[in-house]
Amino acid sequence: MIISKPQLLGSKLRSTVAASPSPTATHVVPLVEPAPTPTAYRLAKRTLDVLVASLALILLSPLFLLICLAIKLEDGGPAIIKQRRVGLGGQLFEFYKFRSMTLGVDHTLAHRAFAQQVIRGEITQGPRSNGGLLKPTGDGRVITRVGRILRKTSLDELPQLFNVLIGNMSLVGPRPSMDYEAEAYFDWYLPRLSVLPGITGLAQINGRSSIPFPEIVRWDLRYIEQRSFWLDLKILLKTLPVVVGMRNTG
Repeated sequence: MIISKPQLLGSKLRSTVAASPSPTATHVVPLVEPAPTPTAYRLAKRTLDVLVASLALILLSPLFLLICLAIKLEDGGPAIIKQRRVGLGGQLFEFYKFRSMTLGVDHTLAHRAFAQQVIRGEITQGPRSNGGLLKPTGDGRVITRVGRILRKTSLDELPQLFNVLIGNMSLVGPRPSMDYEAEAYFDWYLPRLSVLPGITGLAQINGRSSIPFPEIVRWDLRYIEQRSFWLDLKILLKTLPVVVGMRNTG
């Protein structure tokens, strides 16, 4: 249930973030109450999350090591980065990814304006140079060579399995926005913050970055209304061919 009535989330989010002494301790004042969730579903979902994430991390540990080595060999920088994302109820959390961007450049500045226009629905189609995906393009030096492969194969998302184990993400749910992306939220977007964000969801199996953000929100709201253990399983199974087929990635 929405308990805040601004047209945009921006001013309240900005003031809360600015007042925090540490990004790791920052929490946005909850703007959305958690959606009511049956106990049986909540326990089954958490059990599935822990089992699948644990098994995947064990089985994929050699791949993790190879990716870390490849990133290190390319430019010597950190292999895994942390970003600030908005999760359940508006809480900020540290979000893990394999680094795909070059070192020594503040990529946030270039991404912020584009991302906020996408969030507000002002940009509904990505540049042709990026295959129509709703992601900004650089001059070829922004994304590393290893990073291009990681993004194309979605392998850059693997460290989010740690988020799932920690409990600030689930395998299935709305994708978490950056804090500055959430500044551009309209009121009707807010219910997507009423459940844990996920690695995949209905929007990810129905177009991912190729569809406008308002449409992504509609998929997320549909998921929140219809969510069940069996729907989560169905989404997970449908995610596999999307990832393997490298659809709408980049």
